[in-house]
Amino acid sequence: MKRLVLCAAFTAIAFAVPATAQQAPVQPAPVTRTPIGKTEVPGSNYEVITAMVTIQPGFKAGRHNHPGTVQAQVLEGEFMIQFDGEPEKIFKAGQSLEVPNQAIHNEGALGSVPAKLIAVYVVEKGKPLVNPIK
Repeated sequence: MKRLVLCAAFTAIAFAVPATAQQAPVQPAPVTRTPIGKTEVPGSNYEVITAMVTIQPGFKAGRHNHPGTVQAQVLEGEFMIQFDGEPEKIFKAGQSLEVPNQAIHNEGALGSVPAKLIAVYVVEKGKPLVNPIK
């Protein structure tokens, strides 16, 4: 009887482990936008979203735009931005930048450490913060 119970227990464990084992997601994500505040603009269809943005070193986000204006302050690392038809610009900790409404651009982190920014998005309500452009 003990053998039967032990055999059943080992069998249950053997089948349970593969069912619950999951592959860990890729960490860290190349870009994270962590909202830290959100306020509606009275009398308009806009809202202000403040977020901590982290871009991993060497990663470029690809061409995209935002449904409104973005104001950002670089906290750490080096941040690269390139608007369509313009040369690449580099911003370091302590510098700020603005992304005009719907401006198509690419952005990324240079160097060996993540670029960290505080970004303030003034965007149309209900729209995604980022629109990829092909």
